[in-house]
Amino acid sequence: MLKSKHIFSIAKDNVPVEGCTVSENVLQGTACSMNIFSIAAGTNISPESYDYPKIWKIEEGDAQVLYLTAETQALHKGDIFIVPQNIPVGIRSKTGCIYSEILLNKECSMNDILKSAKVFALKDLLPYKEGKIVNMDLVDGDKTKFVIMAFDAGTGLSEHSAPGDAIIFCLDGEGIIGYEGKEYRIREGENFKFDKNGKHYVKAEGKFKMALLLVRD
Repeated sequence: MLKSKHIFSIAKDNVPVEGCTVSENVLQGTACSMNIFSIAAGTNISPESYDYPKIWKIEEGDAQVLYLTAETQALHKGDIFIVPQNIPVGIRSKTGCIYSEILLNKECSMNDILKSAKVFALKDLLPYKEGKIVNMDLVDGDKTKFVIMAFDAGTGLSEHSAPGDAIIFCLDGEGIIGYEGKEYRIREGENFKFDKNGKHYVKAEGKFKMALLLVRD
C-alpha cells in the first residue's frame, strides 16, 4: 500500500518484471479503489468485460488497448482511457508499461467529457488562467472524487483536511505540498499521498497541474 509523508513515483516504484504482469491494490474504499499494474515488454492482459466504470492512467511507457476484434488503440504516458463497460477489453505492451487503474462504483457520476472507449491526454483537459485556479471534477460521488486542477503561478489552497485517503498525481510543472507541518516539492510524474484527516495545503510558485483521487470509507 502507498505511504504518506514522502514524495514517490508510481512509475519508478513499479518497474516491470521481465516476462511478467504485476498488480497491486494501493487504495481501497467502498465506492472506489485503485490498482497499479506493470506489464513487461511483450506481455498482455487478455480482454475481459466488467459491468462497472474503470479508468486507466498511463504512468510510464506505451501500450495498446485490446478488443476481441483486430481493433486497437494506442496509449502513451500521460493518457487516460475510459474502459467501456460490458465489452471485453485488455491491454498489451511491446516495450513495457506501468498504469494506474481506478475502479468506480456504478453510482459514481462521471464528467460527460469522459467518453467511453476514448483516450485523453489528462493534463490537456483544462487550461491555465492568469491569477486563478481552474478545477474540473472528472468523477464525483458520495464517497469518491477524481479531480484535476491547474494552478497559475502564485496561487494555492489554504490548509485543510480531507475526509478520506487521497493520492496526488503531478501532471505538469511543480508545486509545493504542505502536509502535517512539513513542505514537499512535487514535480511532473511524481506522487504524494494524504491520509484521512491529514492537514495539508498546496502552493504553486510557477504553473502547476495536478490530479487528485479521494477515496472515502
